[in-house]
Amino acid sequence: MKDLFLGIDIGTTAIKIGVIASGAFVNQQTLPLQTFYGDNGAKYQSAQELLAQIKQGITNIPLDLRQLITTISFSAPMHSCWPVTPGQENDQIFIWADTQAQATIRDFQQSDQAKDFYLKTGTPIHPMSPFAKIKHFHEQTQYTTSTKWYGIKELVLQAFTGVARIDLATASATGLLHLSTCQWDREILTTLAIDEDQLAELVDTTARFSLVPSLASQLALPLNATVVAGASDGCLAAFAGYQTTGIANSLTIGTSAAVRKVSSVTALDSIHQNFCYYLSADQYVIGAPSNNGGNVIAWASEKFAQHASEFHAEIPTILQQSPIGANGVRFMPFLNGERAPYWDANKQAEFKNMTIKTTRADLIRSVFEGMLLNLHQLTDLVGVNGPITISGGVFQSTALQQLTADILGLDCWLSAANEPIAGLYMLITGQQLQTTITTQKIKFNPQVHQQYQQYYQHYFD
Repeated sequence: MKDLFLGIDIGTTAIKIGVIASGAFVNQQTLPLQTFYGDNGAKYQSAQELLAQIKQGITNIPLDLRQLITTISFSAPMHSCWPVTPGQENDQIFIWADTQAQATIRDFQQSDQAKDFYLKTGTPIHPMSPFAKIKHFHEQTQYTTSTKWYGIKELVLQAFTGVARIDLATASATGLLHLSTCQWDREILTTLAIDEDQLAELVDTTARFSLVPSLASQLALPLNATVVAGASDGCLAAFAGYQTTGIANSLTIGTSAAVRKVSSVTALDSIHQNFCYYLSADQYVIGAPSNNGGNVIAWASEKFAQHASEFHAEIPTILQQSPIGANGVRFMPFLNGERAPYWDANKQAEFKNMTIKTTRADLIRSVFEGMLLNLHQLTDLVGVNGPITISGGVFQSTALQQLTADILGLDCWLSAANEPIAGLYMLITGQQLQTTITTQKIKFNPQVHQQYQQYYQHYFD
């Protein structure tokens, strides 16, 4: 083995590390990452802990493999904000789930300027976006004009290359990057009262840099190893699924959920506002995110069963005990507010049409249907009209696989290939990942789908 590839995928709760040789994983590990919770919707991670966990993961790689690594690259989450002020402690990185900017951005979201900015950037303005976070912090006068506005990608590239840099894919999710010019947008920066020199250097996703020599020595990595900028986690997951299956459309349901489509052209919806992110010079990822995915099912398992394992085993029986449409009960799945297509952090969940005859099975079935019908809105928004890959823990249930296909009216291909590290490898090397991962086709039932379409037309009225 020689010329090994090291991919590092930074997530909300964990960091995944994978070493690839000739398209095959030879070492994999997962390290936990803590998220801290503050007042008023603050959610952040520790920059020191994040870097320490990455370094620990690298040193966990057997030395004989470590010394053969020639390429290192990173997948990072979108929408993070790391204010760095000279002379002050800068350990808090506010992550995508941080909603401190909720009140600050509420009125601005409705303005014509917000719509104009969306059409420039491809990023809807919402409380979780770096645009909103920076605006909020400025209005709270928490930071100075010398503050640098970085994020997780800038943190790791600064540590590994010596300069704070951000790739265009991650930058295109900030709400600050002009999508067509691939430059920081001056009008937007002026609105936020910040300058370009307060932001990181923009680089392409495949840009290469030298590894900091002192870090190479510390981690026993080759001094000539190259660091590649990489991209954002969502874009890379979509790209990996596309490269592995040939299907451009994907649905991932983890804690939250997202519908994505790899496209050679940009596409924007000024009314409902899908996102459109840069991936490479001729590839974009169009999509729509939901705050309510697997967390909705986890909530239901807590409320309707003593043990989560029992709840999941019971799903097929529950679906048999209540008919399509849950005897009229509708569940609005907005337990965590909602991003697309509402972009309303205050949107709330509720059951509708309950009667004295409503059963436990009706309530649970309505939870499944409400969550999936909400995602149906996203497939319409993104323009998904063909087969779609599905991935995420929710799909361990075969019953939910079939329910997803029937509600969406799409043939679904179950695949575990939609992983950011796989996407990193294929984007950077141009080579396919050798995988034993098999895909399973779940065909939708046209008759069942037609029944759901009748509900779908007015479900969220």
